[in-house]
Amino acid sequence: MGWIKNYTGSHVYAPCVPLRGGLPGRAPCAHGRCAGHEGPREMSVVQRSDVNWRAPSGSVDCHIHLYDDRFAADPRAKLQPQGMTLERYRHVQEALGLERCVVVQPSTYGFDNACLLHHLDLLGSSARGVAVITEHTSQRELVRMHDLGVRAIRFSPAREVDTSIDSLEALARRIEPFGWHVQLNARGPFVAELAHRLLALPVPVVIDHMGRLPQPAGLTDSSWNDLRRLVDAGKTWIKLSGVYLDSREGPEFYSDTAAIAQAWIATAPERLLWGTDWPHPAALAGEMPVPDDVALFNMLGAWAPSDDLRWRILVENPCKLYGFPATARQIDQTDAAS
Repeated sequence: MGWIKNYTGSHVYAPCVPLRGGLPGRAPCAHGRCAGHEGPREMSVVQRSDVNWRAPSGSVDCHIHLYDDRFAADPRAKLQPQGMTLERYRHVQEALGLERCVVVQPSTYGFDNACLLHHLDLLGSSARGVAVITEHTSQRELVRMHDLGVRAIRFSPAREVDTSIDSLEALARRIEPFGWHVQLNARGPFVAELAHRLLALPVPVVIDHMGRLPQPAGLTDSSWNDLRRLVDAGKTWIKLSGVYLDSREGPEFYSDTAAIAQAWIATAPERLLWGTDWPHPAALAGEMPVPDDVALFNMLGAWAPSDDLRWRILVENPCKLYGFPATARQIDQTDAAS
């Protein structure tokens, strides 16, 4: 990892990135502190001039993870980023012009939501949370989570520490009175296998990372049609996040997976959310190059070229799903309609 300057002139501790074409895990970078990188590569400097469009007021980053060394990681967890704290995320948030965020419980902490709840308490009304619970989570704890801003529970079946998917229906019934939803982090074919169960749930469903359609099949994979049917049914949302996760073409435009994002925007803009997936834990673990957050944000602007589309994805949809306070534009629209 190395220090880079942000637009304020202060420093942000940011991960080095493997050289294009290099293989992670073979040699330390020039900093001498990043085992697993081929050599030095400059991270992009986060400056206001790098962002080529302005986020509307009230914009929400709907997918971030926060890590704090004061909270113990689950020893079984594979992904254990160090010190990717709220203070560091603030630099990204400010540079992109985002005002609110959704903090998602990472697999690092397993079933212990203490780090998540600590940060929700700090962030107040500007944040919402997605927790990981089990059948042993008490009703009292659910009430406490709700009061602090939790609005969903997450299932990540591929991770080492996660709630069993067998408890999907039972836990959905428990969170229904709170108005929460289920968030699913899984690959497209697995989600397709669950489609009938997801449709029967009494709560909405959010599917992470654009549905993780396998590449190079992408939109020609059969799971695309299954995901479309879920969304068309009216209770399923898609996060336009993690464009880098399954891409075979890679940076800077991830054109293979970007095509999936554009297809979602063309077919279901009323069911879309967007998130950085900061600090990109899978990339920090060496599974792919760490993406540039400014580039990810600029890609959204290219995918959704109109102000109305951007406002819907960044403000209207997350306000509806997570219950953020209405923005001035929403209030004006409500007044005009009444």
